[in-house]
Amino acid sequence: MRLCFEHVLTDAGWRERVAIDVDEAGFVTAIAPTEGACAPGFVVPGLPNLHSHAFQRALAGRTEHVAPGREDSFWTWRTQMYALALACTPDDLEAIAAQLYVEMLEAGMTAVGEFHYLHHAPDGPYDARDEMSARIFAAAEATGIALTHLPVLYMTGGFDAPAEAHQRRFVHADVDAFLALVDDSKRHLTPTSRIGVAPHSLRAVPGDALARVIADSEGPVHIHIAEQTKEVDDCIEHLGHRPVEWLLANAEVSSRFCLVHATHVTDGEVKQMAESGAIAGLCPTTEANLGDGLFPAARFLGDGGAFGVGSDSHVTVSASEELRLLEYGQRLITQHRNRLAGASGHVGEALWTRAAAGGAKALAQPAGAIAVGRRADLVRLDANHPRLVGHGPETALDAWIFGSTDAPVQDVWVAGRRRVEGGRHAQRDVIAARFGDVVRRLFA
Repeated sequence: MRLCFEHVLTDAGWRERVAIDVDEAGFVTAIAPTEGACAPGFVVPGLPNLHSHAFQRALAGRTEHVAPGREDSFWTWRTQMYALALACTPDDLEAIAAQLYVEMLEAGMTAVGEFHYLHHAPDGPYDARDEMSARIFAAAEATGIALTHLPVLYMTGGFDAPAEAHQRRFVHADVDAFLALVDDSKRHLTPTSRIGVAPHSLRAVPGDALARVIADSEGPVHIHIAEQTKEVDDCIEHLGHRPVEWLLANAEVSSRFCLVHATHVTDGEVKQMAESGAIAGLCPTTEANLGDGLFPAARFLGDGGAFGVGSDSHVTVSASEELRLLEYGQRLITQHRNRLAGASGHVGEALWTRAAAGGAKALAQPAGAIAVGRRADLVRLDANHPRLVGHGPETALDAWIFGSTDAPVQDVWVAGRRRVEGGRHAQRDVIAARFGDVVRRLFA
C-alpha cells in the first residue's frame, strides 16, 4: 500500500510531497519523494497515550464538587473512584474502554498503555481470572487502537498496611497468582498489542514482591511513584528513603521502566532518572485535576531524559491539552516561556516528537516516528481547520497545541489501517450508544 501526503514529519524532519509505502504487516518500507497526487494537510506520527485507567472515563465530571467543611484531595477523590470500581461489570468495562479508545483515536492517539487493576469480581475471582483483561483487549480490537496491556500487582493498602475492603477487586495475595493472570492474558495478544507488568506503587507492593515481578516477567514495567507528598513522607517513614531514591537503589531501573508521575523529586533524583533511561510517564491534566503537583520536565530533559504523556483518569482526552499543560506548567514554575523547545526552536514540534518517541518506547510499541522499519501509525491534520489556516508545517503543531482545544485530526492510521476518516471513527455512534446505556445505569 502507498500513502501520499503533502507534508510529513519524518524522523529526519519535515518533508514535502512524500510517498510512504506500507507492507501487509503495517510497517513502513519506504519513504520517497513523489510527483503523484498527495493528500493535503500535515502528517505526524501517532501519539501514544502511555497511562490509562479506562474505567475512570465514566467518572469524568462527577467529582468536581466538595461537601461543606471538607477539604478535597487525591485521597478523598480516591473513595469516589473506588465506588465506581466496585460497580463495573465486565460488560461495563468493555463499553467504557471502547468509548475511551474511540476518543483517543479521534484525538490523534494511536496506542494506549492500559494500567489495569480492576481484576476480580466484587465477591471473588472470576471463573476465568483474565476476564477483565479480556474485555480491555476486546475494546482495543474493536476500535483498532494499539494496546500495551499492563496488569497491575496490588497487594497492600499502604506501607505495611492490609488492603482495604473497597480495594478487593484489585488485590492479589501472592505473586504467583498475579503472574498466572499475566500469562493467561497473553492468549489475547494481537499483532498490535503487547503486554508488560505494573507493580502499582511502593506503598502497594512490598520490596520482595516487586523484585520477583521484575525478574519473572518480560516487557515494560510501569509503576506509580512519588505522585503525592503523603506518599513521599510515608515512604521515608517506612523505607528510610524517598520513593524514586529507593527504587533507583533497589531495582535495576532501565529503559524498560516507565516511572509514572514522579511529581515530587529532588534534583539528584531527576538526574538519576534521566541517566537510568527510564521514561517519565507524565499525565498533566490528571495531575492538575488531583492537585498532585508539577514534574520538573525542563530539568529532566536538560539531563537527557525521555518522556511520554498519558491521560490517566481521563478527565479529558486531548493530546493538545496534555502537551500544552505540560509546557505551561514549566513556564509557571520557572517564569520563562518556551521551556521545552527542541533543536527546531518550535515547542509544539518538540513536545509532539518527544512524547511520541518516549511513549512508544515506554509501551514497547514499534512506532513513535515516521521512519522505515517503524509501524505506520499516522495522524493527518486538516490544513483548512480554522486554527491551522495559513500555517506551514513548521508552525502547524504550535498552532494546534497552543491555539486550539479542537482537534484538527482528519485521518488516523494504525499499522497502516485507517481507523479515523474525516475526523470520525467508523464505530463512533454504536460505541457511544452502548457507553451511554452503561453510564446512565451506573449513575442512576
